[in-house]
Amino acid sequence: MNRIRMHMLVCGGTGCVSCDSTEVKDALVREIMEHGLENEVQVTITGCFGFCEKGPIVKVYPDNVFYVRVSPDDAKILVGEHVIKGRVVEKLLYGDTPSDIPFYKKQMRIALRNCGLIDPEKIEDYISVDGYEALGRVLTGMTPQQVIGVIKGSGLGGRGGGGFPTGLKWELTAKAAGDKKYVICNADEGDPGAFMDRSILEGDPHSILEAMAIAGYAVGADEGVVYIRAEYPLAVERLQKAINQAEAFGLLGDHILGSDFSFRVGINLGAGAFVCGEETSLMNSVQGGRGEPRIKPPFPSETGLWSKPTSINNVETFANICPIILNGAEWFSGIGTEKSKGTKVFALAGKINNVGLVEVPMGMRLGDIIYSIGGGVRGGKSFKAVQTGGPSGGCIPASMLDISIDYESLSETGSMMGSGGMIVMDEDDCMVNIAKFYLEFTVDESCGKCTPCRIGNRRMHEILSRITKGGGTLDDLEQLKDLGEIIKICSLCGLGQTAPNPVLSTLHHFYDEYEAHIVDKRCPAGACTELLRYTIIAEKCIGCTLCARSCPVPCISGERKKVHDIIQEKCIKCGICYKKCPVDAIERK
Repeated sequence: MNRIRMHMLVCGGTGCVSCDSTEVKDALVREIMEHGLENEVQVTITGCFGFCEKGPIVKVYPDNVFYVRVSPDDAKILVGEHVIKGRVVEKLLYGDTPSDIPFYKKQMRIALRNCGLIDPEKIEDYISVDGYEALGRVLTGMTPQQVIGVIKGSGLGGRGGGGFPTGLKWELTAKAAGDKKYVICNADEGDPGAFMDRSILEGDPHSILEAMAIAGYAVGADEGVVYIRAEYPLAVERLQKAINQAEAFGLLGDHILGSDFSFRVGINLGAGAFVCGEETSLMNSVQGGRGEPRIKPPFPSETGLWSKPTSINNVETFANICPIILNGAEWFSGIGTEKSKGTKVFALAGKINNVGLVEVPMGMRLGDIIYSIGGGVRGGKSFKAVQTGGPSGGCIPASMLDISIDYESLSETGSMMGSGGMIVMDEDDCMVNIAKFYLEFTVDESCGKCTPCRIGNRRMHEILSRITKGGGTLDDLEQLKDLGEIIKICSLCGLGQTAPNPVLSTLHHFYDEYEAHIVDKRCPAGACTELLRYTIIAEKCIGCTLCARSCPVPCISGERKKVHDIIQEKCIKCGICYKKCPVDAIERK
């Protein structure tokens, strides 16, 4: 019998795959086979390790060595030195062991527990880490009411946005009258910069299927649907493989584990409409209709998919279910804050050194996430703000780095938890322009069904566009506030109700930037092109003519070894002269 003495885990998440991690795995396999070590060393593709900034990542067990930015060309030295000679390859290390890496020190991985640990395409790997044990425990020793009681007692809130109590949602669906009920997994992750759900489905698809089956048992459903955007081909592929494997093992389908409970899961591909992340829009889409919301009540728990009682949770919510069943409600409720229980997964992106996926206990300081885990702002720039909650969230300024990351605290700042996007901005970002960017996104993604969202958000975008071009007035700021509040109150669904958040939060925290754009006709961050002005500082100019020769218009006059001048009427504000000047004689303001 062959005995595997070493495992080499290669990150197989989308981020690392795009950086050739599949080729890294193939190269390692070739090297191992060339040395006749295939019976001793196993190379496995896993899910996302989270440390996306340093991918592709290779982790070696049992040595607990963590290699970063590995290329296919590194396979020869990794096998030759580490596998054969037992020597760690220092140049590929980030830290001596994963526990030495600051990125992981303050994390607590529950939803992400198996990502980067198992092969997501092998059900045997999932079973080896207690996979489907929770389902077995539920079917053999718990009533549906007991299951709901455990989830309620844990305090788990929905991780897709507002944090509605998961156990209560299940209870309402269970109590609703109906001969047919459904469970839906909302995997329509559309926030810019968010990749939490995708990574879980790519790295641990069986955990979602097992949790959906448990939910089905608890609410009385025999059918589940995973609504996932078609832009996630790797997640879709691995999820379908997981479904096929679970059915083959008798863990999905009829009479699961010999019980009277039957449950099947199907996949429904979305076409990328952001509004379909809203539960009623999602159900309309599944039914073949337009992705438009409907008025609530009735809520999906009473009248959902095909007008039947339906329980909808997002991917991360389901990822917490099995650990709660196995470890108990008190264990989970002991993590986090009084009102926000457990952990939360965030996608760190933007101007941050450690771009990646992190999972931390609720209540952690924002500053600890940005600096201790995220490694601070890139290029030594000053931290300016962080956008949480995606287009539906708000911008939190540097003065609030001490706030606690939980549902209540974020709401008080004018932002929200959302699904977990966290985009970091630095001194070079214009907050007026940022607000315009997010509003443009929601305007494009609005289904157009209700007037406040369709017309109101477009009107706000027009005002912001005018301000960033130097044509705004102070009256515009009051109009933005009024419009924002009306849209929040009157819009039909969550998309419209939260769309003004980026505008209202930046108006509150960065009012001086709006004033600078309107009163001084100046963008303090230098990001709004129409408000930029490039001038040559006479005392610094050496007349080298490099700026004039680089200018594409041209709009720079002056003779060699004499002070040059920028003709403002001709300047297209491309900034090439600013970048090319060898003596920093060109000023941008």
